[in-house]
Amino acid sequence: MTQALTAAYEKTAEAKSAKVEMTMKSPAALGGGGTMKMSGTMGWDPTVMDMTMTGSALTAGDPDAPENIRMVWQDDVMYMDMGAAAAKDMDGKRWMKMDLGALAKQSGDEKLTRQMTGSLDSMNQDPAQQIAVLLDSPNLKHIGSATVDGVKTQHYKGKLTVDEMMKSNDSLKVLGESERSQLLKNVKKAGIKDYDTELWVNEDDLPVRLDVTMDSAQGAVDISEKFSDYGAAVKVDVPPASQTFDLMDMLAELGEGAGSGV
Repeated sequence: MTQALTAAYEKTAEAKSAKVEMTMKSPAALGGGGTMKMSGTMGWDPTVMDMTMTGSALTAGDPDAPENIRMVWQDDVMYMDMGAAAAKDMDGKRWMKMDLGALAKQSGDEKLTRQMTGSLDSMNQDPAQQIAVLLDSPNLKHIGSATVDGVKTQHYKGKLTVDEMMKSNDSLKVLGESERSQLLKNVKKAGIKDYDTELWVNEDDLPVRLDVTMDSAQGAVDISEKFSDYGAAVKVDVPPASQTFDLMDMLAELGEGAGSGV
């Protein structure tokens, strides 16, 4: 079983890209909750994406929010098309630019940084890394064969505690010891105890579907991803600077306004 999943990890890492359909459902107690769907192409090592997001979670509590948001990601910089309403308020610029590296470095506020980038964790974890994390599950099980969307697969399941997930997650290794400790405390404070992961792998040793359920004090968060067309080219057309507004600049202006009593 471990050998089969190791082969899946190696093949997935080698593929470097795929078409992805993701659905995330969260309870109302978490920021209004609802359902968010994403579809498009994703590459990993390095991370690159061109995805479109839709669903009730985008518009929760904001009648002016766009019904769908296109997101492109390249070189650790993410651009989100916020729609015509945003353009009216931002001198005709509809694309919000988020330089994730600069955001983490310059904000100096760990909590703010996590709030703004935390929802991106699931997007930023390529399927190869998720398989690697699953391999660390102490109670990994082979459920048996199953057919997913007409494709023959082998079905695996595992559970990791928060501590085990934190230890296995390579994307968190950039954090210092104190930052990791604080993040672990915050996750546990939110009531998240463990992560249930289910994986379906086809006959070519490539993931077809990956489901993760996180149980929290506010209710369960369910993330389901479907993968196809491995090796698909991910061509990202970054919007021109004339159409973008920088989130860091906007935060800085807000900070200056607050400091001057405006």
